[in-house]
Amino acid sequence: MKLWQKGEHQQNEQSLLTESFTVGNDRLWDLRLAAFDVQGSLAHAEMLKEQNIITSEEWTAIKTGLEAILAEIKTGSFTIEEHVEDVHSQVEQLLTQKIGEPGKKLHTGRSRNDQVLLDIKLYIKHELTETAKLVLQLFNTLQQLSGQHKNDLLPGYTHFQLAMPSSFGLWFGAYAESLVDDMELLVAAYKIADKNPLGSGAGYGSAFPLNRQLTTHLLQFKTMNYNSAYAQMTRGKTEKATLTALASVAATLAKLAYDICLYMNQQFGLVSFPESLTTGSSIMPHKKNPDIFELIRAKCNRLQAAPNEMTLLCSNLPSGYHRDMQLTKDILFPAIDSMKECLSVLLFTLPHIQIKTNALNDDKFNELFSVEEINKLVVSGVPFRDAYKIVGQAINQGTFKPERQLSHTHQGSISHLCTAEIKNSMHHVCNYIPGVLVAD
Repeated sequence: MKLWQKGEHQQNEQSLLTESFTVGNDRLWDLRLAAFDVQGSLAHAEMLKEQNIITSEEWTAIKTGLEAILAEIKTGSFTIEEHVEDVHSQVEQLLTQKIGEPGKKLHTGRSRNDQVLLDIKLYIKHELTETAKLVLQLFNTLQQLSGQHKNDLLPGYTHFQLAMPSSFGLWFGAYAESLVDDMELLVAAYKIADKNPLGSGAGYGSAFPLNRQLTTHLLQFKTMNYNSAYAQMTRGKTEKATLTALASVAATLAKLAYDICLYMNQQFGLVSFPESLTTGSSIMPHKKNPDIFELIRAKCNRLQAAPNEMTLLCSNLPSGYHRDMQLTKDILFPAIDSMKECLSVLLFTLPHIQIKTNALNDDKFNELFSVEEINKLVVSGVPFRDAYKIVGQAINQGTFKPERQLSHTHQGSISHLCTAEIKNSMHHVCNYIPGVLVAD
């Protein structure tokens, strides 16, 4: 029997179709929310007891039953039965089976609407914390590689044309700093999720004297969604903020993966990986394909479309809850999985990267040093525009032979990577999320 049914219900072809279509993937996705649903129920029941809405004895029975269910969830034995719509229904029905009448009082003063809001916000907080930890590990790996290869030069490109000398230190460091800005968005999404919706009911509050400050404290939220109608309006909005943050990380990873694919090309030959981290061809025995990085690029490009998909799902809806919102799980949960998978794979592969040292010694890279030669003429007193013409003519005539000495000393340049300053920036950003710390 469903929580919303008022009595015995006769199943027929129509009701079975309705149930199958409306439940959708909820039984699958809601298993992820089970522990958070119990956590929310424990806080809600404790609040009901403190407000004298249920007795201390009832609270004790509910607490014991919920803790037993939580133990089942942790061991993996918890399931959502076929005849049950969602995790909220399963927990309540299982609780009532375990403790009897007190279990029927758990739903007092709340709706499945604020339950699912709560569960998803708790889930998002947890997953953003786990994602931030992975981002931070990748940041530390990139910073380590930046320091390790700060003196190894790399050609810099604009328009896919040779531009100016770069370095592997500058390249790795650029992606490290990019993750700082990505972390800003992860923290912003975390802050949006860090507001307690419990007590908003179906969007219009409750006649019971609920203590929302208490549940906010018990559930370790920073604050609450104060307006009960707006609490319901955050469904989809919180998910979109999360997906926007993930999309920002994905953009960084996709660009890094593209660079790696390009630099692994034999005509570039700037980086390589052990054969075990590449794939081959069924007819070309020389191939070492960067499939891992191509798939990271593809998965991350898909992730960048997820906020738009969420936008379209939630567009043109009036205030209040609508069943459309059920499909937010179909977008959010796979996106989180894909993001964590890409980060984990990069964390495994990047420490095995092999770079080509002394890459710029080849004469084909002579023109990379044109600006260096112009600058030397300017320092000796030649006006910049005249120096530009002198070097340009030498290049056109094939007589350009540069010295390969670099002197880049300003902040953020090849010889002054500002690694410590970038680390401090990351430290400042990510400290908002509990449990995410910058490694020394």
